[in-house]
Amino acid sequence: MSHESTVPEELGDPVVRAAEVPEPGAVTIVVPTFNESANIRELLHQITESVPARLPCEVVFVDDSTDDTPDVIFQAAQDCPFPVTVLHREEPEGGLGGAVVEGIKAAGSDWIVVMDGDLQHPPSLVPELVGTGERANAGLVVASRYIKGGSRAGLAGGYRIAVSRGATWLTKSLFPRRLRGISDPMSGFFAIRRSAVTAEILQPLGYKILLELAVRSRPREVTEVPFVFQDRFAGESKSTAQEGFRFLRHLVGLRTASPIARMVVFGLIGTTGFVPNLLGLYALTALGMHYVPAEILANQLGVAWNFLLIEHLLFRERRRHRTWWDRVGRFALLANADLVLRIPLIALLVGRFGMEALPATAVALVMTFVLRFVGTEALVYLPRRGRGAPDGSRTARRAM
Repeated sequence: MSHESTVPEELGDPVVRAAEVPEPGAVTIVVPTFNESANIRELLHQITESVPARLPCEVVFVDDSTDDTPDVIFQAAQDCPFPVTVLHREEPEGGLGGAVVEGIKAAGSDWIVVMDGDLQHPPSLVPELVGTGERANAGLVVASRYIKGGSRAGLAGGYRIAVSRGATWLTKSLFPRRLRGISDPMSGFFAIRRSAVTAEILQPLGYKILLELAVRSRPREVTEVPFVFQDRFAGESKSTAQEGFRFLRHLVGLRTASPIARMVVFGLIGTTGFVPNLLGLYALTALGMHYVPAEILANQLGVAWNFLLIEHLLFRERRRHRTWWDRVGRFALLANADLVLRIPLIALLVGRFGMEALPATAVALVMTFVLRFVGTEALVYLPRRGRGAPDGSRTARRAM
């Protein structure tokens, strides 16, 4: 069996190498890796022992490593009876989820199995995932720790178990319809038909790619198989507090995909802005400043607070359309225009339409809130006219 190595012509290109010219098989196993060199040989050995005898396969590693993981993969792949490809990304956009999307785009098989590179997901289960999907005519097969026969034994410590359980409860509470029939939405081990997913619509952030797939492009038919979550073969877990925050941001982004949901969250964020506003007003007046300029200055604290939350929770994917200073200026202008518009609007409702001051104020607040939300979307976060979103070109290429 011949082996080839393809090296980029320019030093600035990402490293892309193939142990073999890949051909379409029954299953493409996508393995995202980050500094997993100590696990690679055992992983490929177990895949060799478990998969090729039951169905043809290829393995695509999407690697974000800063160590010698790509070299180890290439060397270990020489003994594999199936094609092995390494896509090394210099810029790990989207984290582990982004790596999986790159692997899905590169897959050459009808079925794609996504699994970790640390052997906590047993390769011996790959044929069963695909076989179950074929028998059930399913588009997605999830390896679950939470159905009969499954176990989370490999989760070390009560803290990680509690976090996993809490994250599972939270996601199923936020997406009860989309996650119906999926007991383990936090699983990173699953099989999906290539025809059931459109990689271009995915917007991954962090490591919970199954949640992204289930919410944005869930196949109609979903089934599960139990699996026992194994101990790590070597190395340390990549789960950190930072990944936890990215997960929460991802949840907010998925939950606010519709305009109505975005408006609700926009309003909730605006409500929290009263806290820094009032604290600033109290501090400034306590220092002897007149309440009018104090209120104007304190309002800017609320504006800054709202802007930071909206940037990171609500419009994360749209920030690239304008520069940071452009977004700040436009947002501040809209937020302060709210104050200018509200008083004349209240006067109009009271003087022209005979409303009482309290209901007139309430109506004015609602109207200016809607205008501020629409203005923020249209003037701050929509792409400039004639300039669409970036093409999202890959930082990695597949050798053929």
